[in-house]
Amino acid sequence: MLDAFSRAVVSADASTSCISSAQISDLKAYLGEANKRLDTVNGIASNASCIVSDAIAGMICENNGLIQAGGNCYPNRRMAACLRDGEIVLRYITYAVLAGDASVLDDRCLNGLKETYAALGVPATSATRAVQIMKAAAVAFTTNTASKRKFDLTSGDCAALSAEVASYFDRVISALG
Repeated sequence: MLDAFSRAVVSADASTSCISSAQISDLKAYLGEANKRLDTVNGIASNASCIVSDAIAGMICENNGLIQAGGNCYPNRRMAACLRDGEIVLRYITYAVLAGDASVLDDRCLNGLKETYAALGVPATSATRAVQIMKAAAVAFTTNTASKRKFDLTSGDCAALSAEVASYFDRVISALG
């Protein structure tokens, strides 16, 4: 996993040059947003169980067949696996937000996810829908517009950070597709 600093060093080293002015500016911006980034990770992580359970419940409400005999969330062990997978995905997304880099998400979570789910018979449309619901909740925590819980958020514009958070969920959705 590379954080913003490691990525700048690796990039400069690969081109056998010093860190550029543009990279230094990017690092300054990263540091300037650090408190917002930490607040976002805290908001998502401290509400992870609620975010995941709401997403799975929302997915099931839209497709009741998932909890009926033969459905992918029936019996209870399959439901538990679904909740576990949602929490794993959300955890790796928080790692990516914290680092400002998607490599940990790609390498440890998304690599082979589609194939694994296909082998297990997990419907990609249902998994995608659950991730979309989690995305909406995580973005709401990033912008402090979540209806369930407001918390002290570092002041300032969170548009770039919320777009970054959304992009990590979009990576998951793309990997499932």
